[in-house]
Amino acid sequence: MLKEIGRVVAVESNFVWVETIPSSLCGKCAARKGCGQGVLASITGHRGLVRALESPSLQASDCSVNDEVEIELPESSVLKGSLLVYLAPLLFAIAAVLLAQPFGELAIVGAFVAGLGCGFVVVRLAPRWLGGVEAFEPRLASVVTGTVGVIARQ
Repeated sequence: MLKEIGRVVAVESNFVWVETIPSSLCGKCAARKGCGQGVLASITGHRGLVRALESPSLQASDCSVNDEVEIELPESSVLKGSLLVYLAPLLFAIAAVLLAQPFGELAIVGAFVAGLGCGFVVVRLAPRWLGGVEAFEPRLASVVTGTVGVIARQ
């Protein structure tokens, strides 16, 4: 499980909005030197706003605004999402190019763009087939107590 601590900024019926900066993930990522997410967040002060669904262990009604909560996301969701977002458009584009080869270069370019577009449509619709959109969203894990200043760090 990937875990992050954030501050609740709004409570809805079955989810909460959590303000967080991905500090724990940024330190472990292989692309940390080339990625600007953490740097931009620290310079501009902008934090990510995440919709966290309630879990069997913690309901949204148990949280209140300004509570610090721990949210979690299974690694399998990140892996499925990454494969889907990067691989599907590429595979559709390659398949379209292979089908358009007998028709010339202009047809190949058009087929590539069309295949890429079809791949993006599949990316948009596929979460419904892979367990619903909720399978790719973080869930509430616990209310964190005694962590002063975690969100205030910049």
